[in-house]
Amino acid sequence: MGVKEKPDIIDIIERKRLQWYGHVKRMQNERIPKLIMEKEKRRKRGRPRKTWMDGVRAAMKTRHLEADQWLNRKEWRLGSERQRQMSQDRK
Repeated sequence: MGVKEKPDIIDIIERKRLQWYGHVKRMQNERIPKLIMEKEKRRKRGRPRKTWMDGVRAAMKTRHLEADQWLNRKEWRLGSERQRQMSQDRK
């Protein structure tokens, strides 16, 4: 029996974020979480802060997920559970 490596906290957070994103995107359009997620917000002056969606896009990029893959739940789950690419994370 080999020793399994524990996933790091960033990997766990990104995976849960992608799971929630897929869940909300599959909701009906009138549901409150979907309305809030898709609403555009005004930004304040200065350097823009990273948004929750920026984190989702970055996690999708490191796991090689496409924007419309959330339509297929099984495919989305397999992609969101995929490990991040270490070469991109450590730079």
